Order: sequence, then C-alpha cells, then structure tokens
Amino acid sequence: MTNTELLNRADVLRHGRTPFVLATVVHVERPTSARPGDSALVLPDGTVEGFVGGTCAETTVQLQGLRVLETGESLLLRITPAADTGGEGARDPVEGLVTVANPCLSGGTLDIFLEANLPPALAYVYGHAPIARALLDVGRVLGLDARPASPGEPLPPDLDVVVVATHGRDEEKVLIEAARSGVPYIGLVASPKRGAAVLAGLDVSEERRARIHTPAGLDIGARTPAEIALSVYAEIIALRPQVARAARPAAGSAAPQAVAENVDPVCGMTVAITPATLSLDLAAGRVYFCGPGCQHAFADDPSRYAHA
Repeated sequence: MTNTELLNRADVLRHGRTPFVLATVVHVERPTSARPGDSALVLPDGTVEGFVGGTCAETTVQLQGLRVLETGESLLLRITPAADTGGEGARDPVEGLVTVANPCLSGGTLDIFLEANLPPALAYVYGHAPIARALLDVGRVLGLDARPASPGEPLPPDLDVVVVATHGRDEEKVLIEAARSGVPYIGLVASPKRGAAVLAGLDVSEERRARIHTPAGLDIGARTPAEIALSVYAEIIALRPQVARAARPAAGSAAPQAVAENVDPVCGMTVAITPATLSLDLAAGRVYFCGPGCQHAFADDPSRYAHA
C-alpha cells in the first residue's frame, strides 16, 4: 500500500466515522526494515494496514495503537531491543513518549508517531427555525458533526447529542426514541412550563425522563438564536464527563473496545488479542504469540516454556 493509497483509505475511514490510528515512522536506528515515512493504519478490530516494520514491530504498533484508541491521546512510540527500558510500555520522563523493549528486533530502534483519529461528537438537531439553524452553525464551529435531522429518521448507534428545537412539532416521538436509545445528551428547547408539560406526557421511565434537559442550555441570559445555541453547547460541555461515561459504543468494529492482552511465552512480548492473533490451544487455555517464529518455537517444545 503506497502512502497515497493509505491517505485515501484514511479519508474513507473519516467519512465513515470509523476511529483509527495513523502510525508513521519518524526515526530509525539501523538495522531495521522500516524507513522514516513508512506508515500504517491501526483499526479498532486490530487490523494493521500499511507497513511500519516487521512482524514484531507491527505487533507492538498494533497493541499500542489499540491503547491509543482507548485513550484518544496520541503518543510517540519507541521500539528498541534494549532491556533497560523500565518495563513493557513504560512511559518515559518525556511526556507523550512510550518506550517498549522488543526482543524480536534485529538490533535497531524505531520511533513511530501514533496519531489518534477519532470521529467528532455527532449531534442531531431537529427543527427548521432560527434556533435550530444556529445550533447547527455553532455546533460546527465547535468541531461537532452537527447534522439536521427529521422525526422518524433512524438514530445511529454512535449518536452523542440530540437537540429538539421544533417549537412543539413532533417533539414527543423524537424525545422518546432518543431516551430509549440511550443518547448521552438530550435537550428540548422550550420554556420551563411547556418543557415540564412535554416531559410529563412522555411514555418513558422516570430515569430516562430525568436525563432529558429542558429548558436546554445553561441560564446565561440568552436571547438571540445564536446565544441560545451557545447556552445549549455550554451545557453539553459542562456535562461532558457524564456524557462521555454514558456514551454508547458504535455498531460493529467501528467502536474502540477495551484491549484484551496476553504475554507471548516465548519472547515475553505483550500482544493484543484479536481475531487474527496467532495462538495455540492447550489444556490449560489458549496461548498467544507475537508472530509465527514464536508460535513454531513453542509448538516444537512446549515444555521449554512451561514456566511462562
């Protein structure tokens, strides 16, 4: 895969709201098979597309890339055969640098920048009046993926925000569907009196009803549509920690999941457990390997690695 093909693939993933990590080799100390500028993509299912070195280097990039997808924080990864790195995946005193001892390397060192590419928060705005238009404009300025929506439109599984500003039209149906779907933030633009009346008439549990914010937004004395939109996003930002904890996973492989890990009994490397990870089934359980070399060595003499 050429760099152009890789970048085109990255664009497809962004448009599809699929999170990924772009891994780029920025420095090498030979002997290594990778060169500065080599790059690869790490997908949520552990797939690595591109080239950043041999099997062992790729295995380390895969594991660290999946961890980056969990945290959303980019980092500089140093893969080195040195044994005095302070442990697997140890964070250096230099902020943002992680050093991993890789005994499989041929003797060189790789510095690889892992850049997190996570889709922006997805917001559905209902309504066509000035406040709804302002919610779309302000949301996009803030970096959200703010989209106009219509009642009856299916809610995507990675939807973060629903704001209803329809001024009394089709509110109940949208609010009920959003509440039952577990959308992290649901706001209804209405006066306190009308908002309370709408909530009281919703066919949802008290717990779900309590998660609908109305009047949507913080009380900042907003008057104009833009100011009202600003107050709504101010509330979303203020509730961001709770919203993040309540966020639902996206459908299929697009959702970053907790990284399952195991230790290769032959070389001692920590590897991510994915559908493609090499393994062998034993009576005591399944054993995972960083590459075919370790798998073959274990299969030839399992008793040699029984202590591991």
